[in-house]
Amino acid sequence: MALPVLSSSGVKFRRVLAHFPQELSLAFAYGSGVFRQAGASAGHGENNMLDFVFAVDDSVTWHMMNLLKNRSHYSFLKLFGPKQISSIQSYGAGIYYNTLVPCNGRMIKYGVISTDTLIDDLLHWKTLYVAGRLQKPVKILTQNENSKLQAALVSNLKSAVTAAFLMLPESFSEEDLYMQIAGLSYSGDFRMVIGEDRSKVQNIVKPNVPHFQKLYSNILQDCPQVVYKHHLGRLEIDKSPEGQFTQLMALPRTLQQKITSLVDPPGKNRDVEEILLQVAHDPDCGFVVHQGISGIVRSSSIVQSAKTILTAGMLGGKFLRTENTDPSGRNRPQQIQSLWTNEQHVKRFRMES
Repeated sequence: MALPVLSSSGVKFRRVLAHFPQELSLAFAYGSGVFRQAGASAGHGENNMLDFVFAVDDSVTWHMMNLLKNRSHYSFLKLFGPKQISSIQSYGAGIYYNTLVPCNGRMIKYGVISTDTLIDDLLHWKTLYVAGRLQKPVKILTQNENSKLQAALVSNLKSAVTAAFLMLPESFSEEDLYMQIAGLSYSGDFRMVIGEDRSKVQNIVKPNVPHFQKLYSNILQDCPQVVYKHHLGRLEIDKSPEGQFTQLMALPRTLQQKITSLVDPPGKNRDVEEILLQVAHDPDCGFVVHQGISGIVRSSSIVQSAKTILTAGMLGGKFLRTENTDPSGRNRPQQIQSLWTNEQHVKRFRMES
């Protein structure tokens, strides 16, 4: 199964690619500069920053060539050379961003990730950072014939559906599903507490349901655990303990590990299968899955944002403009308290197990 290519005029995006070294295994554009979003920025798509991710087989060589072509894109880290830049890239989510770069009359941001790191995240959700972006509509600009990468892209979409099923009721709408999927990579992201628009997920999904359908309709039609009433936009899934156990066993490895660490009391060291069977029978199954995902996202988002201080640089306020898009800070105490409350719920769940 090939990853669907979403149709839109890609000329302006490919013109951007022409400014960079061409040794790319995958390049895609994403975000509000590519797909229309509802909310405050809905009418400013042409002025929004264009966001890109470039996957490369050899990060050191790619940065070396890019430093020759686009040295001004880098912060002071350019002084340390491509090996050090690639080393810093490996921390956090394994992606190195250059931000607020003027290109063809627009401001762009681009991240560089190694192909192997990307495949690992797609298959196992080690950080759910770039994998999370690829669970939402993106504009694929170029992709080579790497069969492992292609299979990992499809696997990531299937995993997103499975995780969403576990957090949804027995019957739900197609839009409910896409809201759940789009929210996976924002679960636990501290930026949703200190800056990002909290209605971001809804703003992403509502104007782009047809794009989500292109990504997921084949997966839903082929899934044996769902009744997909396409003409009604409704779905029904198996919420029996047996059905949920099958779904839990199909989750990416890192998420399974997070779930087991949440549920299994220290010192017990039970088998993963035994723990997941217990979770499958628990009424709080969906909540535990959500907390597992939050744990993955929280740690990677904190490290990645801290890394942005180095990669974007503090001069000119690049870091602040990139990370804190909503400086009002309204309702932050309530959201921080909500995070704390969720942690207490998990502790109680563990004690009762």
